[in-house]
Amino acid sequence: MNKLNNMVAVITGGAAGIGKTTSLLFAKEGAQVIIWDLNQEKAEETIQMISETGGRAHFMKVDTSDFSLVEKAVDYLINEFGKIDILVNNAGITRDASLKKMTIEQWQQVIDVNLTGVFNCTKHIADQMLKQESGRIINTSSVVGLYGNFGQTNYVAAKSGVIGMTKVWARELGRKGINVNAVAPGFIATEMTQKVPEEVLKGIESKIPLGKMGKPEDIAKAYLFLSSDDSNYVNGTVLSVDGGMVV
Repeated sequence: MNKLNNMVAVITGGAAGIGKTTSLLFAKEGAQVIIWDLNQEKAEETIQMISETGGRAHFMKVDTSDFSLVEKAVDYLINEFGKIDILVNNAGITRDASLKKMTIEQWQQVIDVNLTGVFNCTKHIADQMLKQESGRIINTSSVVGLYGNFGQTNYVAAKSGVIGMTKVWARELGRKGINVNAVAPGFIATEMTQKVPEEVLKGIESKIPLGKMGKPEDIAKAYLFLSSDDSNYVNGTVLSVDGGMVV
């Protein structure tokens, strides 16, 4: 408990799925949670859950793909809280299609949110962390960012790019007291995977050595580890949380 006591944590996509679970866990561990999301209804539900357990949370409707909007959001947070200790770049979307069928709109939408959005948030928040000479940045990649996946040219390109940016930023920011790492989730039981046909899910599970899909809590706990003092000497790593799927 209290691994993040009095820290200010920005969690993008923090209203639902893995982001919601992370928001709840970080608040439980003492952080002031800032949820950046576009879904105000789900964000308010998450904040209500946090408040009912004595936690602290704040919602901001932020389109992370918009460079200027992110800048304004960061300025507001600095004026309000005076610091930002943790950034979890969790927001992401999918627009799956084979290369033959993928439209330029599907390509660009995923790149804008999953890659450019990570750049925008880190660019502005890292400026504040450099002033503080401290901070934790956790980027969300994916098992498919490491090994590819049929029908996900856009998603894989973005998630592979996130890994590359993580390693660059770890080199650039580490000397200033800022740890930058990535988490590569495998197949996690969320709203997103509920849309996948049952026979497909069974096929996926058969390929996982642990024989099951992960839970949002599994990823949230990885985020917590990389945000806390438990990982003081971890920098530039990609932590795979996939049940051994890629062994």
